[in-house]
Amino acid sequence: MTKIHILLYYKFTPIKNTAKFAEVHLEKCLEIGLLGKVLVANEGINGSVVGTRGQTERYKEFLRGIKGFEDVVFKEELCEFPPFKRMMVKVKKEIIRLDKKVDINNRGKYISPEEFLKLYENNEDVLILDARNEYESKVGRFKNAFTPKINSFREFPKVAKMLKDKKDKKIVMYCTGGIRCEKASAYLNQEGFKDVSQLEGGIITFCQKKPNTVWEGKCFVFDERLLSSADSSKVITHCVHCFADCDLYNNCKNVKCNNLINICPRCEKENSGCCSKDCLEKYSGVLRQKMISNRGKKNRINEIAVRC
Repeated sequence: MTKIHILLYYKFTPIKNTAKFAEVHLEKCLEIGLLGKVLVANEGINGSVVGTRGQTERYKEFLRGIKGFEDVVFKEELCEFPPFKRMMVKVKKEIIRLDKKVDINNRGKYISPEEFLKLYENNEDVLILDARNEYESKVGRFKNAFTPKINSFREFPKVAKMLKDKKDKKIVMYCTGGIRCEKASAYLNQEGFKDVSQLEGGIITFCQKKPNTVWEGKCFVFDERLLSSADSSKVITHCVHCFADCDLYNNCKNVKCNNLINICPRCEKENSGCCSKDCLEKYSGVLRQKMISNRGKKNRINEIAVRC
């Protein structure tokens, strides 16, 4: 089977006419035959596209041919099936939403995977900070990392408050591919933290270069795979019902809950994809109401047919 190539990338660089940029970008992606999702904002671009090796090479050449994007760094992975169903290019206010003004040029220092690993080997006194959401760190994280309980990156300012007594401590942060650390490290510097660094290339690059070292679990990604192919670590999270080892993710079927949960195939079937008995009761109630409503519609249609 031919492997599908995945490109993940971002670049902070000014884009004046975002609507035109997005329009031209989408046309080119469709011409090449790519699938994926690209976000465009005045601050830059953030995307993930998939295709054959030839298609992704054409895309890299196209993007690097645009002024300001000559040095964009691509993280590359392989997969069996396309993690996207279509090609989307969207204009946003931010390519990674923080809702806080930060000077991206004041970002934290880059630290290579090799330097990051040495922190562990030398047992250095450093705070390893996860800049991702709780449901991501739950399924995978670096050893001894501080994993804040936040549900979206917009909540990161809460993390700065949690760590307000650590402003003089050496902090090294990480995220999936690096983009969140760009803003998060700049925000910490803005808030008066003295020594902030970020893992260059994020988890994906580290796991490709230094597998089976200090990474534990799996790496969550925001496409239909949900888990990156960059690492092959053991499962460290459990099914929400039976507590068996499980790194499969699904949203709770109760739409008012919709929490992203780890649930094994057996428990998903037994609990109709719900995360708790309470959600199962509510979900079942919604299904019953739909059945009653559909039965009523069918009866009315039959009555009309008889009259005719």
